[in-house]
Amino acid sequence: MHNLYKVHKESNFEGGSPETLKLDRKTFKEVIAPNIVLITRAFRSQFVIPDFQDFIKDIEEMYWTAKSNTDGKVASYIPQLARASSDNWGVSVCTIDGQRFNIGDVTVPFTLQSCSKPLTYAMALETLGPEQVHKYVGTEPSGRNFNELVLDYNMKPHNPMINAGAILICSLLKSLDKPEMTLAEKFDYVMSFFSRLAGNEVLGFNNAVFLSEREAADRNYALGFYMREYKCYPEKTNLRECMDFYFQCCSMEANCDIMSIMAATLANGGICPITDEKVLRPDSVRNVLSLMHSCGMYDYSGQFAFKVGLPAKSGVSGAMLIVVPNVMGICTWSPPLDPLGNSCRGLQFCEELIERFNFHKYDNIRYASHKKDPRRYKFESTGLNIVNLLFSAASGDLSALRRHHLSGMDMTLSDYDGRTALHLAAAEGHLSCVDFLLAQCGVPHDPRDRWGSRPLNEAETFGHTAVVQYLKEWEQTHPAQEKLAEPTTNVDDILEAKPDANDAVKDPSIQEIVTRNGDKVQ
Repeated sequence: MHNLYKVHKESNFEGGSPETLKLDRKTFKEVIAPNIVLITRAFRSQFVIPDFQDFIKDIEEMYWTAKSNTDGKVASYIPQLARASSDNWGVSVCTIDGQRFNIGDVTVPFTLQSCSKPLTYAMALETLGPEQVHKYVGTEPSGRNFNELVLDYNMKPHNPMINAGAILICSLLKSLDKPEMTLAEKFDYVMSFFSRLAGNEVLGFNNAVFLSEREAADRNYALGFYMREYKCYPEKTNLRECMDFYFQCCSMEANCDIMSIMAATLANGGICPITDEKVLRPDSVRNVLSLMHSCGMYDYSGQFAFKVGLPAKSGVSGAMLIVVPNVMGICTWSPPLDPLGNSCRGLQFCEELIERFNFHKYDNIRYASHKKDPRRYKFESTGLNIVNLLFSAASGDLSALRRHHLSGMDMTLSDYDGRTALHLAAAEGHLSCVDFLLAQCGVPHDPRDRWGSRPLNEAETFGHTAVVQYLKEWEQTHPAQEKLAEPTTNVDDILEAKPDANDAVKDPSIQEIVTRNGDKVQ
């Protein structure tokens, strides 16, 4: 767009906008040349989320579902925060290659509050290094309230995501990083760093919230003096200035759209997806995300790591930063909080995100087939499922069929010729697989492929008498039916299914068919 504006200005064309310009072939190539790689990836659907439009449909559904959640109360210990409307609800998404989506109140500014903690920690790691930072601050979850008067066994704050740790991080930035700066200069310095994380977007500052926080900061001052008693700070630390600096960082303003870019920068290994600027080193990002994962959600951190499994940080303004490493950053904002200080709508959104997509840190990408993987092409996931299912049936691998069924795979999937797993199992004479697909999975017994052939026809064509007899008897006892909505057997039945053709012969009903036909099960 910068090149397009430049051409528009040089053309001396009065009226209209740059988007309405008509360019010749040569000028068009010059305009797009700096971004040709990005444009090529867009046309070839080579972004991290290839079908972004399909993905945002799910995000929209989750947004509207969470909007009906009326739980929680707006934080009231700061008067300015208490004035926020409980109806405010916004969600912004920014992928690591710059795809963006916003829905709801995404342009309404809010103060960062505790969402500033991973950002100041990242800045300290980047400018001072992890060894220097962790001489003063630990890396363990505290197991206590976020503002409790407690230190770890080394007499240091437990981690940078609680108040004591964040205050100490601010003291490091104030005293050790460019110590010659005044408090005003240091504020501009930090805000400039935050802006770089956000693609050079402009952040604001809420002076009313800053003054209110300072007036209602008895607990934080108690933490500050408690740490000074145990000599936690660097030498020559001015505690009053340090506390003011901490309150200033918490009182910076942004919105969902801006914060999602910050989260995406963390997801992208420290490279801003909007400007391509390397703001953070990869090891700094790794440390930040590790502590967000274990300590980022106040006293709910353990449960959040268990249920959602993503690095996240919440704040009492109702904001939540969520990072899907190597994929995207998400910011949600809704002021009503639960008793632990986390946004009720934000938590619901995150839990549903993990229910729909395999973003949990420990999700099995291969077998969690009931979850979507938006990182794959639209038909890639289904195609791999079909190949795996049909190959298992054709090779008589009953154990693999059992795994597919237990993972929630649709056992009626067919290839481009309309051939199903039952077709392949019947054609190859795998009686135990045929029995499993019909009796355990409830698949239809007479699907037709593109040539009108049924599994029974396949068994007859290749001379598998036992399978033919079994299918005929099944057809007599089970009239033409649609696929059953739910399997008629439980997990124990599936696990007890005969593991191979030789074991299948021991089944009395199958043994009788084999005896009558004198045909060996293949």
